[in-house]
Amino acid sequence: MDLKECGYSLANRKQMRKKSIHPCQSTDKDVIKEAHAENVMTNLSNAYASDLLPSKEGEDLTKCFLLRVVNILLHYIEKTFDDKSKILDFHHPHQLLEGLDGFDLELSDHPESLEQLLVDCTDTLKYGVKTGHPRYFNQLSSGLDVIGLAGEWLTATANTNMFTYEIAPVFTVMETVLLKKMCGIIGWRETEADGIFSPGGSISNLYGILVARYKQYPEIKARGMAVLPCIVLFVSEQGHYSIKKAAATLGIGTDNVIEVKCDERGKMIPAELEKNILQAKRKGQTPFCVVATAGSTVFGAFDPLHDIADICETHKLWMHVDAAWGGGLLLSRKHSCKLSGIERADSVTWNPHKLMGVPLQCSAVLTREKGLLGACNQMQAEYLFQPDKVYNINFDTGDKTIQCGRHVDVFKLWLMWKAKGTYGFEVQIDRYMELAKYFYKVLKKKDNFKLVFDAEPEFTNVCFWYFPPRLKHIPKSFERDQELQKIAPKIKAQMIVEGTAMLSYQPCGDKVNFFRMVFSNPATRQTDVDYLIDEIQRLGKDL
Repeated sequence: MDLKECGYSLANRKQMRKKSIHPCQSTDKDVIKEAHAENVMTNLSNAYASDLLPSKEGEDLTKCFLLRVVNILLHYIEKTFDDKSKILDFHHPHQLLEGLDGFDLELSDHPESLEQLLVDCTDTLKYGVKTGHPRYFNQLSSGLDVIGLAGEWLTATANTNMFTYEIAPVFTVMETVLLKKMCGIIGWRETEADGIFSPGGSISNLYGILVARYKQYPEIKARGMAVLPCIVLFVSEQGHYSIKKAAATLGIGTDNVIEVKCDERGKMIPAELEKNILQAKRKGQTPFCVVATAGSTVFGAFDPLHDIADICETHKLWMHVDAAWGGGLLLSRKHSCKLSGIERADSVTWNPHKLMGVPLQCSAVLTREKGLLGACNQMQAEYLFQPDKVYNINFDTGDKTIQCGRHVDVFKLWLMWKAKGTYGFEVQIDRYMELAKYFYKVLKKKDNFKLVFDAEPEFTNVCFWYFPPRLKHIPKSFERDQELQKIAPKIKAQMIVEGTAMLSYQPCGDKVNFFRMVFSNPATRQTDVDYLIDEIQRLGKDL
């Protein structure tokens, strides 16, 4: 789609007008208006933000400017889905700070023209990363859903806040609908469950721990940590680092987060959890919460939720499930069994911006007991949450959160769910699982690749090493591992410089740096998987 200047040339507009007006109708005013619009289109270098709406007579200029912005975005979207385009045009931080080809990040005291702003928009996208590119595998959240994008545009246009029904009537009701849907999918009775959308999985996990502590010790809200015993919580050694961050933020302390050993696939070992709980009690510590993981960041592991739930019930502990990554699997009838037992959790984190492909950010914390979020967090600010409003104030959900201002993250998810239906998400997620299985099978046949786990992947994470020819036949030893440790970073660095693909690497425990492939990008096809394997071999063969 080519929008010439603002999408319409003067000639085209005159032609359209000829077809639509009566031949005897006077067009003098229209011609003047058209000439003015044409002049606006070609003079953005002399126009400024102060000339846009709500400025008087700013309508034509506003349309022109926004259509030019849309043209920039459409061009970027087309490039994003083109597998022959680069994922990024890499530059070092100091180069961006110093300025690139007229792209200056420094801020001026004086306004710059709309034309310059359009150039800045183009350059911002040019030097960024195309996270929707078919060969972008770097993060758990990837891809670019066009319906979700449209939802984000509408959200920004509405530019409202989620704290009351009064100023976000449609969005607050949408949030209620989505939360009921998600709670029902988990297996909770919709009328009893609760939840809220939050700014990412780390904050959702924080909410889970916050509510767990409040449930056990409601006096914490008024009197603080000083009135509590030494409380501890448990998470697997493969759990997300946000659990420790939450403990630090909430005053619990990272020393009071006890990491539970995992098996060879990265799943929490229930017997180790039981042992850790008993040890903590003998030391005079007070366990209050267990965080299970459904889809770990590196290995994609699912903790045994039923076994953990049994232990939590025995010891009367709150069970929070971090399903930020794996929650989307609940939408797959074929694979949802991996989360069996999640219905026994007290709270759950679920990030639709990961496996479901909703544009960032979109995360929900869900609780099985209704009212706890409100009781834990509400402060009843009289200037926001008046009890005598004209409508049902149960939809003033802002007091359930630790925030005041809250971004609308629900509309893009709601719109995508409308567009795909639950079964559409299922098809998309099942395809990711098939791609992971395909990738695993291809690597297993290649003697210069070694899988971290020999068994088929449980999720879309596939972890592996690449061995260049010089290391391929050397027996495992400390010296070989020291050399192998350098391979993944070097290959990735070259990928980034050339802009051909992106995937993550990391060490883990006694395992030196290995690649972590994840599938969550709807644009990825088998040909992109084959390309990645060839690209790793091309870049790594001489290392």
